[in-house]
Amino acid sequence: MSSLKAQIEQLENDLTASPMRISVFRDLPFAILRYDPAEEWKVRHEVRLLATRLTELGREVVRISLADLLWEALEECEGVATIVRMEQRSGFAAAQAQITKYLSDPVWAPLPDLLARKLAPLDPRRHVVFLTRAAAMAPHIYFMSMLLDQMKGRTEVTSILFYPGAREGENQLRFMNLPSRDALGTYRVKIYG
Repeated sequence: MSSLKAQIEQLENDLTASPMRISVFRDLPFAILRYDPAEEWKVRHEVRLLATRLTELGREVVRISLADLLWEALEECEGVATIVRMEQRSGFAAAQAQITKYLSDPVWAPLPDLLARKLAPLDPRRHVVFLTRAAAMAPHIYFMSMLLDQMKGRTEVTSILFYPGAREGENQLRFMNLPSRDALGTYRVKIYG
């Protein structure tokens, strides 16, 4: 069995256990399924299959694309055209910094607020959320560790972050395997893979 298949199987077993074995923190009901970025298409396929199996067992799976939240934030702020003009005028780094500001600054459209809004109508007894397309935040738009830290206490809905990157140490992950990114050790949630 491939490593990815084994990770998905372990995640599925923990999601179907009663009670679920995803998180020890009620105020941070998140877990991470880490995978190699080269396996993105395979992971998307496996996510669809896992969602189908969980649905057959009575769980309602809601997929939330972090890429969609990114585009939503851009539209809520100054629009994509503004970022395009900024990149043309000042370069990629300046455009990326502006997007980070949009997603971080309470004046704009903070990513944790956008995610909390999507999670608010869901029932923790019935729903499981799959957070997908995290690669949209590369290379340095928004740190996933920061997102999870900022979601503490904001939902009780079990949520799985599908994280493209490398594992280094017990709780350290390197986003997208990027050499320019330090492996971060602030994850306080269960990591599969």
